[in-house]
Amino acid sequence: MTPTPAPQNLPPHGWLPAPDRVVSSRTGYTRETWLAVADHLLDSLKPWFSDSGAQVRLPGRGSWSGADCDGLEGFARSFLLAAFRIAATNGDDRLVERYARGLVAGAAREWPRLTPCSQQMVEAAAIAVGLHESRAWLWDKLDVPEQQVVVDWLSGFVGSRTWDNNWRLFQVVGEQFLASVGAPYSQDDIDAGLDRIEDWYVGDGWYSDGPGQNFDHYIGWAMHLYPGLWTRMAGPTADDRLATYRERLHRFIEDAVHLTGSDGAPIHFGRSLCYRMATAAPYWMGALLDATPLTPGQTRRLCSGTLRHFVDHGVPDERGLLTLGWHHHFLPTTQPYSGPASPYWASKGFLGLLLPADHEVWTAREAALPLDEHDQVRAMPAPGFLIQATKHDGIVRLLNHGSDHGGEGDPHYNRLAYSTRTAPELTDEAIDNHITLSTCGPRRRIRRVAVGASWWEADGARIEVACVVHGRIEVRCVLVHGPEGAVRHGGYAVAGTVRPAVESDELWAQATRQDRLTSVVVGLHGYDRAGVRRGLDSNAFGPHSATPYLEAQHDGKGPQVLVSAVVLSGDTVWPRQLAESIDVAVDGCHVAVRFADGTQADVQLDAQVDEEVRDDGGTAPVTGAPA
Repeated sequence: MTPTPAPQNLPPHGWLPAPDRVVSSRTGYTRETWLAVADHLLDSLKPWFSDSGAQVRLPGRGSWSGADCDGLEGFARSFLLAAFRIAATNGDDRLVERYARGLVAGAAREWPRLTPCSQQMVEAAAIAVGLHESRAWLWDKLDVPEQQVVVDWLSGFVGSRTWDNNWRLFQVVGEQFLASVGAPYSQDDIDAGLDRIEDWYVGDGWYSDGPGQNFDHYIGWAMHLYPGLWTRMAGPTADDRLATYRERLHRFIEDAVHLTGSDGAPIHFGRSLCYRMATAAPYWMGALLDATPLTPGQTRRLCSGTLRHFVDHGVPDERGLLTLGWHHHFLPTTQPYSGPASPYWASKGFLGLLLPADHEVWTAREAALPLDEHDQVRAMPAPGFLIQATKHDGIVRLLNHGSDHGGEGDPHYNRLAYSTRTAPELTDEAIDNHITLSTCGPRRRIRRVAVGASWWEADGARIEVACVVHGRIEVRCVLVHGPEGAVRHGGYAVAGTVRPAVESDELWAQATRQDRLTSVVVGLHGYDRAGVRRGLDSNAFGPHSATPYLEAQHDGKGPQVLVSAVVLSGDTVWPRQLAESIDVAVDGCHVAVRFADGTQADVQLDAQVDEEVRDDGGTAPVTGAPA
């Protein structure tokens, strides 16, 4: 394991047990560690419960749903964690009493009713799953009138309407719980929700989160998670669908295992990133459903690596709370639907506590993952991703040529690349991992050419990008059609608590963080100059950021080919040597690339969009549809 250096001046974690370097030689984390983190998170919430216990009102910016719904969110999402914790040790009287009291009070009078497409539906799904998984210790101990109060509240799901994306599954698990306790429900609602996600299955274990090209962490912590939870709730009646879900989850994990760095960091990509260790959910579900290509030791190494990554970086904070951010509080990386308790969807990442203590996932020795042993390059045609990962520094880079989230221009989707060690710059004129023409707008709707190649149109311009990867190097070949203007192309933005060191020459630029994380761009063909743009309070990884970039002048008289080398590395990069190690020959729209070791690649630009790419004729309806 190659952990990222933790931020300085963090408080000691006295609530963590001593690491076990025998069974968990790579992370030191065991089942006892997971239990301790769960206990710390839950106990730290006690001061924030309302007198009735029905709301957990945390400090911080409220969501667009209002204070009452935010308080419900705090109860529901932490209750999911509490339910896993209760099941882990066959009961926990303190948690049962705490949440049973609030459950009845909230359902009776304090929680907003479930109305179509309301945020309450999200939280009701968490409550339904939590009640199922802790049934023997909580639900079964409520008296009949108390149970009826909860049933009446959850019954708002029946016959209602949700947003047309992962929200369909909230209704599925909500009504399946009603069915399991003999309450009125609609089988048509359940079947319709499960049938709808079939329309979004794009192959190789991948779903889109709703119509369009919506691929991010939601595929693991929602599109695979809820069908798996539903099978646990539905029992034998789920058998017809279970085999399909198991097969798809198994295939998804084959890809998804490559989306986490050696230090346990998930790729910083997509929305709702404040859910953090929820990214572990599909791997735990794979173990629960016996639907994973990973060995038990690999599953724990992967999941514990992610938990340790965040704990090592100050999560939770000194109050024991999960904040709106990534490693620290950082509102620009959140969405308007995110309230103070939204980060407690991290509870999904504790799904493994449902596995008994003697399960192999907890008892087997941690085992190496693919990146622990070799560099990785993996094409993922279904979402349009190309993964480039390097063993020496444990960094994973996602080259994005497929996920556009409805073409909204969101920086968490419209960049050419993301990584486990960097985040996009969140400013109006950000250039990191993007190519802009001064007379046109940003990348929005992505049109695929192949894995590692795509194009987009903006304000009369058409820009195509194709990449070639070799070790830590990505060669980006660009074709620009459009009016006269300046082309600017940025590399990765590096950020930290200290201003990165920067350096540039005529055709290269680099920015280096204090821990030697280095971002470099080198012009190989067609670029005129290079520079570095600094940022302040615009990056989730720290207040001080820097982005190296290249520039070229486009005369607007015809297509222009530009070629660059882009590197993100955990150690020193020598830009001049990098430039000398790559030969590029351009003939019209054809680019021939040759690396120093003799590896060659040919790129043909000016290609047509792949006609088989999913396109449902419009943008994905995600505005107003949080989770």
